[in-house]
Amino acid sequence: MIGVVIPAHNEARRLGRCLKAMAAAVAMARQAGQQVEVLVVLDRCTDGSARVAARHGVQTLAVDAGSVGMARRLGAALMLEHGAHWLACTDADSQVPAHWLLSQLACTAEVVCGTVHITCWQPWQPAALRKLYLARYEAREGHRHIHGANLGVCARAYERVGGFQPLMAHEDVQLVHDLEADGAQIVWTARHSVATSSRCDSRAPEGFGDYLANL
Repeated sequence: MIGVVIPAHNEARRLGRCLKAMAAAVAMARQAGQQVEVLVVLDRCTDGSARVAARHGVQTLAVDAGSVGMARRLGAALMLEHGAHWLACTDADSQVPAHWLLSQLACTAEVVCGTVHITCWQPWQPAALRKLYLARYEAREGHRHIHGANLGVCARAYERVGGFQPLMAHEDVQLVHDLEADGAQIVWTARHSVATSSRCDSRAPEGFGDYLANL
C-alpha cells in the first residue's frame, strides 16, 4: 500500500486544490493495481481544513503537534500501521501531477526526491523575484533540492533511520540526510515536479515561503 501524508495547519483555502490533484494521482495509481490511502494530518487547525478533507473523502488525523516535523512523523506512523510499503509526502498548498505516485515507484529506489515549480505567482511579487528564483533553481535530473512537498521513501528505509524528526523546520532535509548517511539509494528527479504556492507567509518557519521572502 502507498501511504500519502499531507500535513496541514489552517490550509482550508488551498487544501481543496491539493486534494483534487491528489485524487487524479490516486486514480491513476489504482488503475495500475496499486492500493493507496491518503491522510491529511490536521495540526492545530482552527479553520475549515477538516471540512475540506471530509468533502474529498480522505482520512484525517487531528494532532496538537505544533510542528510540521511532528505532524509528518505522526502521519507516517499511522500509514505504516495501515501497512504502507511506500510513503509519499506532499504539502497542503501544493498540487501533484497525475503520474506522481507511479513515477515515484518507477524510480525503483529507496528514496525519491522531486522538484517543485510555481505556476501561479502572487500578483504582488515582483518579476525580479521570479527571475532570481528561476536562476537559482535546478529543475533537472540529478538536482540536489529537498522538498517535503515532493518526497517519497520506502517504509523499510524510513524506519531504518527513525523517520521524520519532530522539528519545526527542515524535517525533510534531516530525513534525507539521515538516509544518505545510512547508504540509502536515492534518486533525484524532475520527472514529476509538484506545483506549489508562491506565498511568503510560511506555515513552517524557514520553509519555502520564507525562502522566497528572503530572496
